[in-house]
Amino acid sequence: MKHFLALEGFGLADSRDILERAAAFKRDRDTRTGHAKPLSGQTWALIFTKSSTRTRVSFEVGIRELGGESLFLSSNDIQLGRGEPIRDTARVLGRMTHGAVIRTFAQSDVAEFASFGKIPTVNALTDEEHPCQVLTDVFTFEEKRGSIAGKKVAFIGDAACNMGRSWAYAAGIFGFDIVFAAPKGYECPVSGPNVFQTTSCAEAAAGADLLYTDVWVSMGKEAESAQRLADMAPYQINAALLARAKPDALVLHCLPAYRGKEITEEVMEARAQDIFDQAENRLHVQKGVLDWLVG
Repeated sequence: MKHFLALEGFGLADSRDILERAAAFKRDRDTRTGHAKPLSGQTWALIFTKSSTRTRVSFEVGIRELGGESLFLSSNDIQLGRGEPIRDTARVLGRMTHGAVIRTFAQSDVAEFASFGKIPTVNALTDEEHPCQVLTDVFTFEEKRGSIAGKKVAFIGDAACNMGRSWAYAAGIFGFDIVFAAPKGYECPVSGPNVFQTTSCAEAAAGADLLYTDVWVSMGKEAESAQRLADMAPYQINAALLARAKPDALVLHCLPAYRGKEITEEVMEARAQDIFDQAENRLHVQKGVLDWLVG
């Protein structure tokens, strides 16, 4: 049985398979020609203990467009919120639903659910990884600039977050270089031959094909807000930093964006078309993931 739990250890062939399926789903949706319904007759559980806009909407719409139905379950709706073990929830839902999409804190919870639920399981975000988002980011780059292999990606800000980790794993899979510009104490914990770290935004952005950023205060880190905002203040994507990248460099942001913090209003609005194409692509790539899981 297939699961999509992490990019760590995920292969290039399966990654490419998912992105090809995503491209076909996007093309067919754009032309209104329709496409296969691999989830016909199925009900998928969406188990979210973290709030969401893009992830929830894209999975609910995607499951529906693939012929299935979704059942949204927040931690307040089910016994997980009262302390029921993950494995027991998984055993129950595994007998009643056909798959699960989980957005939560601990990566181990997603792995445990997959083990005990025995239904296809998708990691829709944990504190360690956000694999659906990074596959979407690669898809968006290649849609606009061609193959990402051999390119330079500059990640500006909190490199220790789930997006930083996921980008580091993706660099190893797809064969591009990722350069993290982060303050001391916020370095990416993932190492590899394609992973580089610096405290200099200018060094990271020099000659980059893509500038990328995320929020400075991730969910669950709110108590650290004041310190994080102070530490991250110099780590902003702005016009001066963009000028150091290649002339045709993309700017992407996984959203939500806090203008005036990790990205300026000027750059955000100038690159809004690409950033919101990226947001839309979550739908298509996640449909590719679901189709790959049941195919």
